[in-house]
Amino acid sequence: QVQLVESGGGLVQAGGSLRLSCAASGSIAGINVMGWYRQAPGKQREFVAYISSGLKTYYADSVKGRFTISGDNAKRTVALQMNSLKPEDTAVYYCYVQVGTGVLWGQGTQVTVSS
Repeated sequence: QVQLVESGGGLVQAGGSLRLSCAASGSIAGINVMGWYRQAPGKQREFVAYISSGLKTYYADSVKGRFTISGDNAKRTVALQMNSLKPEDTAVYYCYVQVGTGVLWGQGTQVTVSS
């Protein structure tokens, strides 16, 4: 069975840091991109960052300069280092992997930033 498992979410005060990790397991062929979306209560899921198999990265403007994405193609893992966290970063963060047949999603991990 193919699955994505996120970890590292939790509660942190504004200005603090968290590191999210995501690991892909099972039979997944032809991974092009791994990355992160997030969804806050009452809002639509929004793009956060991705890293391609060629190690190219892209960030949403809202997190640029604060978040850093990294990945390991061989291990099929991706991490999101989140610094200078703000209350507006509070959301469920979802790992995703883009493959030839579509997109797979993790179950999500809660990030709560208190003021």
